[in-house]
Amino acid sequence: MHDPQIEHMHALKRIIQYIHGTLDYGLHLYPSSVSTLVSCTYTDWGDCPDTRRSTSGYCVFLGDNLVSWSTKHQATLSRSSADAEYRGVADVVSESCWLRNLLLEIHFPIQKATLAYCDNVSAIYLFGNPVQHQHTKYIEMNIHFVREKVVRGQVHVLHMPSKYQIVDIFTKSLPSILF
Repeated sequence: MHDPQIEHMHALKRIIQYIHGTLDYGLHLYPSSVSTLVSCTYTDWGDCPDTRRSTSGYCVFLGDNLVSWSTKHQATLSRSSADAEYRGVADVVSESCWLRNLLLEIHFPIQKATLAYCDNVSAIYLFGNPVQHQHTKYIEMNIHFVREKVVRGQVHVLHMPSKYQIVDIFTKSLPSILF
């Protein structure tokens, strides 16, 4: 910005042309009789060939409308698929809490618990099990965070088989029939 050149002006012109050509695109929100938050999360454990970090993805629906989504490589290595899934669920629960607070601030409180769908039965078991196992202490913060939300009734973590996970599109390539 302090030393604009001709190539910068050409880049700016291309950006403006792109924006002008996509004015009709967007995220469309439609009226819905359902006023609940439903989230789906999926984690592809150790899928990055270089670092073996897991990829987590989630999407959050308010009624029938997709309102939030994310996909990213996890910051740390996971020693098990349950650990990787647990981190993914902690991310989507955190996002859901933020959305619940935002909706509360605009005077549209969500009365029902957020449904969080995960495909890993071991991770779901850890959410409901009050016994802290020795081999899970390195994910203790995530466990306590999500368990607190479950105990308060703000979140219910439920199982959804992988073949029904809509969020798969964020974490891995899909066969054309599923796409």
